[in-house]
Amino acid sequence: MFVHHKIKTCCINIAAPIKSNTLTYIQLNFRQLKGEEINGLSVKDLENLESQLETSLKGIRTKKDQLLTDEIQELNRQGVIIHQDNMKLFKEVNMLQKENAELRKKVCGANDINDIHRSSIRPHGFSSGYDLHGPMDLQLCQPQ
Repeated sequence: MFVHHKIKTCCINIAAPIKSNTLTYIQLNFRQLKGEEINGLSVKDLENLESQLETSLKGIRTKKDQLLTDEIQELNRQGVIIHQDNMKLFKEVNMLQKENAELRKKVCGANDINDIHRSSIRPHGFSSGYDLHGPMDLQLCQPQ
């Protein structure tokens, strides 16, 4: 049992310097990737460092392109939904305009509604049957 304890102590003593050396190497490599502490490097070492950076940049650009592509697709999807909602609302407005015109026709007669409709056409293809920005003059018509 005493020998096993000695072996375990021996391995721990060897592992600590290896971990310390690995950490030191990683820190040096990181500084070199940032462009620091590269004065003593050979051309081959600088080429290796450059290759590592190019590989890293390629991965970063690929990830960025993927994120932008995903965002564009999401915005396009939202645009389609908004367009569909807009079309539904446009149809509802048209339906309400037709209903309104029919009600006016029933109340006021066909001649009066045509005069009102011609004078109240609004931009973008919407007409309400009357001018929303002007004064309203509502009258009851006698049934014919």
